[in-house]
Amino acid sequence: MFKRLAKQLKTERVENSCFPMSSPVNSLKEQTKNTFLRSLSKHALNLYERKTDINNFTRLALSNPENTSHNKIVNELFGEEGMVDPFAEDALFSLSENERFLKDLGL
Repeated sequence: MFKRLAKQLKTERVENSCFPMSSPVNSLKEQTKNTFLRSLSKHALNLYERKTDINNFTRLALSNPENTSHNKIVNELFGEEGMVDPFAEDALFSLSENERFLKDLGL
């Protein structure tokens, strides 16, 4: 009983002290702990973003394989006026004949 009362009085005295002092060691421990928690939070966020990206990619990659609407969209784009297919032989040949392009390459 006496030990508990002495302990309570000691804690009250420390709390009510007019010059509260903290130990530099405790301050260092808090700073280290905060740095560790901050880096752990960043790492957890990176892992969450990575998992989300993988899940989204998997969902897109494993979507309906019979859906070929992307081919239709690409064909419509290349069918428009002024749009050049980068894989067409004419476009590659004209690029190889372009003197300014060859000069930029140092050829």
